Amino acid sequence: MADVLSQSQIDELLKNLSGADEETIETMSSNADEKQVRVYDFKAPKKFTKEQFKTIRNIYESFSKSLSSYLTSLTRFYCRVDVLQIEEQHYYEFNNALPDYTIMGNLKLLFDEKSDLMDTICMIQFSNAVSFSLIDRLLGGYGKSMDISRNFTDIEIKVIKGVIEKMSEFIKDVFAPYVQMQPLLTNIETNARVNQTIGTDEVIILATLEVEYNDVKNIITITIPALSMEAIISQANTEYNSDARSTRKEAMHRQGIIKQISRSNFKMEAILANTTVNLSDILSLRKGDVLLLNTPIAQNVELYVNNEKLFDGKMGIINHRKAIKICNVYKVRR
Repeated sequence: MADVLSQSQIDELLKNLSGADEETIETMSSNADEKQVRVYDFKAPKKFTKEQFKTIRNIYESFSKSLSSYLTSLTRFYCRVDVLQIEEQHYYEFNNALPDYTIMGNLKLLFDEKSDLMDTICMIQFSNAVSFSLIDRLLGGYGKSMDISRNFTDIEIKVIKGVIEKMSEFIKDVFAPYVQMQPLLTNIETNARVNQTIGTDEVIILATLEVEYNDVKNIITITIPALSMEAIISQANTEYNSDARSTRKEAMHRQGIIKQISRSNFKMEAILANTTVNLSDILSLRKGDVLLLNTPIAQNVELYVNNEKLFDGKMGIINHRKAIKICNVYKVRR
C-alpha cells in the first residue's frame, strides 16, 4: 500500500508549489517589461511614421518582384528577391559597415519639372558575393558564390554597370504611381571609403534586399536620402488627397443634378393603338359601338414621355386601376 502523506508534509508541498508559481510569475513579468523597453535616440529622432514605412516597403516589394524576374532571365536560375528590412539611419553608419572593396552605382534621380521636388541621389550597392557570382555567370561560368575582397577590373565593372542600368528602369517604374522621375547612372564606384555622393551626417532610407539563386544568398542595398523620400511620399499623399477631394466634389455635383431632375414633371402617355375613321362615322358614333384597331391584343402598349417613345409594356390591373408593366426600354435619341 502506498505511503500516506502527513498534514505537515502536505503543507510543505503546497508552500513549495506556491513559491514556485510566484517566482515564475515574477520571471514572466520581468521578461515582459524587458520587451516593452525600447531605446530611443532623442538627438536623432525618427522622421518616418509606420504608415510611411509601409508605403516605402510596398514600393520596394514591387521593385523586388521586377528584379527577381530580371535576374531569373539573366542567370537562367530561379532567383528570389525579398525585402529584408527598411530602416532609417545616418549615411556614415551604413558606409562604415561596408567592406573596403564593393561595387556601388550612383544614380541621379531627375524629377519632372511640374513637381516641386529637387533632384537627388540613389545608390545601389552589391555585396561581393552577388557581384562576383553575377560576373562569373554572365561571362560563361556556373555562377557560384564567391565572397572575394579585391578591387574590380574594368571588364567586371562594365558587366555590373549593365545590370545597374536595367535596375534603374525598375526604380522609375515603381515610383511612377507617386512621382515622375528619370534615373541616370552617373558613375560606378568600387571603394566605399571614397564614395561621398551623400553627406556623412545625412539621414538615409536604407532598403536591404536579399537575393537568392543557385548557391548564392546575399544582399543588395538601395539608399535614398530621407529628405527626398519624405518629399516624394508627401507629394504623393497631396496628389491623392487632391484627387479624392475632386472625386467627392464631382460625386456631390452629380447627386445634386440627379436630385433636381428627379423632381421634374414630365407628361407620360400610353398609346393603345392607331386607326383611321371618317368624320361622318365619328359623328354617328353611339353608345355600344365598336371601333376596330390595327394593333393585335397581344402587342405591347407604347409609352411616350414628352412625345418621345421610351418604353413599352403590357396592360393590366392593379388595385382596381389600369396599369402598364414595363417590358422594354428604348434608347434616348440625342
